[in-house]
Amino acid sequence: MTRRTTRMTALVAGALLLSGCGFRGAYSFSLPGGADLGDDPYEVEVEFLDVLDLVQQSAVRVADVPVGRVEKIELDEEDWSARVTIVVNGDVDLPANAVAAIQQSSLLGEKYVELAPPGNAEPSGDLRDRPLIPLERTNRNVEVEELLGALSLVLNGGGLAQLQTINRELGEAMEGREDELKGTLDQLDTFIGGLDEQKSEISRALDSANRLAETLASRTATIRTALDTIGPGLDVINQQRELLVSMLESLARLGDVGTRVINQSAANTVADLQLLQPILSQLAAAGPNLAGSLELLLTYPFPDSSLTALNYREAQTGGYGLFTNMTAEVNFDLTELLCRYAIDQLTGALKIQPVGEECGAPGSPPGNAGTTGGQQQPTQSALSLPTLPGVVGQVPGVGEATGRIGLPQIPGVTQ
Repeated sequence: MTRRTTRMTALVAGALLLSGCGFRGAYSFSLPGGADLGDDPYEVEVEFLDVLDLVQQSAVRVADVPVGRVEKIELDEEDWSARVTIVVNGDVDLPANAVAAIQQSSLLGEKYVELAPPGNAEPSGDLRDRPLIPLERTNRNVEVEELLGALSLVLNGGGLAQLQTINRELGEAMEGREDELKGTLDQLDTFIGGLDEQKSEISRALDSANRLAETLASRTATIRTALDTIGPGLDVINQQRELLVSMLESLARLGDVGTRVINQSAANTVADLQLLQPILSQLAAAGPNLAGSLELLLTYPFPDSSLTALNYREAQTGGYGLFTNMTAEVNFDLTELLCRYAIDQLTGALKIQPVGEECGAPGSPPGNAGTTGGQQQPTQSALSLPTLPGVVGQVPGVGEATGRIGLPQIPGVTQ
């Protein structure tokens, strides 16, 4: 067998061997310079709405570092999205809620799959346990064609001339007003700084508003009932509208009259207060004495200090009688009471004996028994009056004058 035949046989055998192992053409060959997959790589499926021109063997990167490659790109016929299978180095740890995006290395460079932890949530889990990144966590970069198309829309009648006009008008409006604009910007900076300092209070106010909204949401039925109930009341108010307007007009007229009365009587009121001032001054000066008299007035006829000695008992006619412990001597001896009194015969007036002469003393008018020379004088009657000329001083008896006791005897007058 020649060398040429041997080579042909080896090529045929290799082709058969590759066809039996799922040969995929050039994609089955390991290209130099690819990412190191390590000894224990793992597969992850990523769903994209559009993979652009991403191809197999494209790079998979984390923080712009190659960590794997694209193994397979398929179409999911259920939701018509692209399903990309990637292989990642086993030493790369990614959370289960990782995100993926199709990026471009340069303006005209190749496409690759970028993996990263979630930016708006806390990383959780392990991507090996849930090796699927769904559509809501994938995105793609803007294509150069899309950027050029948007730029052509702006340049071709898309408002570029208007931008030049706006720029010119802004320049004319700001010319000569640099200080005012600077002051406005300074005030705006101060305002924004104040808002930044009050952000905790603003956040608390928003939280309070949120709680209020939650409370109102939980009371929806009550609010609906209140709104349904207030309807008839509003109808009644609408029906009484003319009466309410008339009442308000009357109140307005009353206010005008009251204002006019106050204005007209202001001088008299001030004069009355000025005249009242001396009385109030005297009352203020007599304040301590007035307070003491009020104490006696409330406890009359007993002083305030004797209230602790007062006693009470139920009266026969109802109510209660107040009394206090007191001692009194009452003399009902008519001999002592009347011995000083006599009627003058000349004037008919009642006379009182001098104080120096005691009743019943020797030589004094009768009243008390006296002694003369050690002999006891006869005791006169208890009703005897002092003996004066022309005055009956004894109780009439047999053979005595019949004049009335204590009255003068007048000749020719029957007693």
